[in-house]
Amino acid sequence: MTLLPEGLLIFLWLQLTWVSGQQLNQSPQSASAQEGEDVSMNCTSSSIFNSLLWFKQDPGEGLVLLIALYKAGELARNGKLTAQVRGNKNGQLLDHFGL
Repeated sequence: MTLLPEGLLIFLWLQLTWVSGQQLNQSPQSASAQEGEDVSMNCTSSSIFNSLLWFKQDPGEGLVLLIALYKAGELARNGKLTAQVRGNKNGQLLDHFGL
């Protein structure tokens, strides 16, 4: 099972070639879980991306890179963490992150 400190914040950082007109939606905005609980987050982007980077940030601490994705269709794992770019639908990038 995954052990996560109470109050763990996981979020997405999206690097773009250009930012103009970019729309990024993440659901939920943040998540926390106790040992044995699953966490799932989704992200949609309205434009083409260079990379998707998932970070965690514990309260009062700096960012820690969890997973980096660099192309559509890519699946990345880091221990029990999994992230995948599922594809492009109507110009929107669909990404999924789960523990």
